[in-house]
Amino acid sequence: MLDGLMNGFSVVLQPMNFLILLSAVFIGFIGGALPGISGVILVVILLPVTYGMDSTTAFMLLTAIYASTVFSGLITAILYRAPGTPEAVMTSFDGYPMTQRGEAGKALGIGILSSAIGGLVGTIALIVFAPMLASVALKFSSPEFFALAVLGLTVVASLGGSLLLGLIGAMIGLFVASVGIDPMTGTLRYTFGNLNLAGGIQLIPIIVGMFAISEVLKRAQGNAPHTPIKKVKIRIFDMPVIRRIRLTLARSSILGVAIGTLPGIGASTAAMVSYSEAMRWSRHPKEFGKGVPEGIAAPEAANNAAAMGALVPLFALGIPGSGTTAVILGAFIMHGLQPGPSFMINNGDLIYAVFVGLLIVNLLILAFSKPFVAVLSRMLNIPYSALGPIIIICCVVGTYSVQNSMFDVWLMLGFGVMGFLLEKINFPLVAIILGVVLGPIAESEFRRSLGMSQGDPSIFFSRPISATLLCIAITVVTLAIIVPLIKYLRKRNARLGDAHQ
Repeated sequence: MLDGLMNGFSVVLQPMNFLILLSAVFIGFIGGALPGISGVILVVILLPVTYGMDSTTAFMLLTAIYASTVFSGLITAILYRAPGTPEAVMTSFDGYPMTQRGEAGKALGIGILSSAIGGLVGTIALIVFAPMLASVALKFSSPEFFALAVLGLTVVASLGGSLLLGLIGAMIGLFVASVGIDPMTGTLRYTFGNLNLAGGIQLIPIIVGMFAISEVLKRAQGNAPHTPIKKVKIRIFDMPVIRRIRLTLARSSILGVAIGTLPGIGASTAAMVSYSEAMRWSRHPKEFGKGVPEGIAAPEAANNAAAMGALVPLFALGIPGSGTTAVILGAFIMHGLQPGPSFMINNGDLIYAVFVGLLIVNLLILAFSKPFVAVLSRMLNIPYSALGPIIIICCVVGTYSVQNSMFDVWLMLGFGVMGFLLEKINFPLVAIILGVVLGPIAESEFRRSLGMSQGDPSIFFSRPISATLLCIAITVVTLAIIVPLIKYLRKRNARLGDAHQ
């Protein structure tokens, strides 16, 4: 391993390779910060560029873009509540309220540090534990994936102060996720004869509409709270904040790596599960969504760690761990390479060059994100009457570019109006996103599990991992019902006692 790492450093630090790595980081910064542009789109766009490249250089470029895109989605999520990538959705829930309080620099510093730490932990885990983590991922089957999705959905118990609203939001998200082709039978569901819905409703129009467009509408109405910011002073190494979030960073980074290694789950799910766990471990869970450092640190550490963890099944098993790694798998095949069990043995030089490249990329994120964010944050001084239309234009272009579909743009605008109206009644929008992201995983894996057991639901509790995850989920929901009931009964008894006196 040490020899491989030394060879990797010698390859990466060659002038041309290092220049390509720097270019990839800045391309990822810009692409990830624009709402609607994701790592998948950037990797697909730059795939033809790698045709004439050496394989090692090509995959250093693609993986560096992947890593830096996952990071930079937090910038617009925190500054404008317009997540640049799906992985940054959860970051906006506490990052944007901090910006409204005039703490944009603090929020960005937490996000940058958390992203870099999560990415470094994920890369180190990738280097040291790739074979072992791949073997653990193989133990996850349909019941375990279903249980993990259910555990992620239990975060609705702590959202918006109302379990009922959280459950309604999750149900809306599950319904939206069910539109399109049935994953098991191939039949069309809820398309109402519209072929544009045959492929389902994509995540980008939902996210961009509900968070970016709804925020523009709210600001246009003139009643959205906002504190003008003249200058954003970013402090990455703020020791009091670091001491506060250190346990969250450690827990979320480890959780992100673990979830990232599970094929097909992805960094967005890791961010959501990590956010729910941070809320669960917090002594003040009701403060989440109002601007707490843990609400930024948890999803950012987890999604960057998961992005690195998603490369484990790709390299070790030949199975993509996310949408972007699926495109990278296609690039490997295009270059005549087949990831799998013998890949790390037969292509050690390439693998370790990629590993070292990812280590350096996460350090470059720490070094160059501050000046990059400082330039972007100056847009806060632009009057919102001018900035709002710019945000809408970026949202329209970004959403259209995903599938070259105007139908997606109309969907985005529709979800924007929906988000604007729901926020008027303090409805937790994140519950809808949870349902949309985790719904397809829960549905398909639930049905596969029942197929495995010939319809016997005990399969979920006869397997140790799935049983543990489901028991935790049931406990959380039960407490969410019982604790408010006990508080209500105590208050009622106290009022009755006062009345008798």
